Amino acid sequence: MKQKGYALISAIFGASAIGLGAFGAHGLKQKLDAGLITANQLNAFDTGARYQMYHAIALLALIAIESKMNKKFFSYAFLCFVLGTLFFSGSLYLLSTKDLIGMPWLSFLGPITPIGGLILLIGWILIGIGIKKEK
Repeated sequence: MKQKGYALISAIFGASAIGLGAFGAHGLKQKLDAGLITANQLNAFDTGARYQMYHAIALLALIAIESKMNKKFFSYAFLCFVLGTLFFSGSLYLLSTKDLIGMPWLSFLGPITPIGGLILLIGWILIGIGIKKEK
């Protein structure tokens, strides 16, 4: 994938994090006031949006240091950030709204959140290794 494609993915992550964060702060906040979701669910949704934005910015930073990294490790780190964000933030979005959207069976996604977090952690480690390996 070319740098433009990488940047596009980051932009999509950033824009959707803003939209989802606004939805949480305004749309879901009303559901909290109405007793349709809990404060913990709202907090989990917000955590998902924050981590998505952190990693949208991290993706842009990763693109900026691409020339200072081993190419293989750059690709793996980028992939880890994308997959980790989808698993971590995506599972939090679904878990925190499962009752509201009438899909309580989405509880099975619970273990996906820490797996996503682990994939994000691996992405950060790969950045360090990729920088170290570049000559």
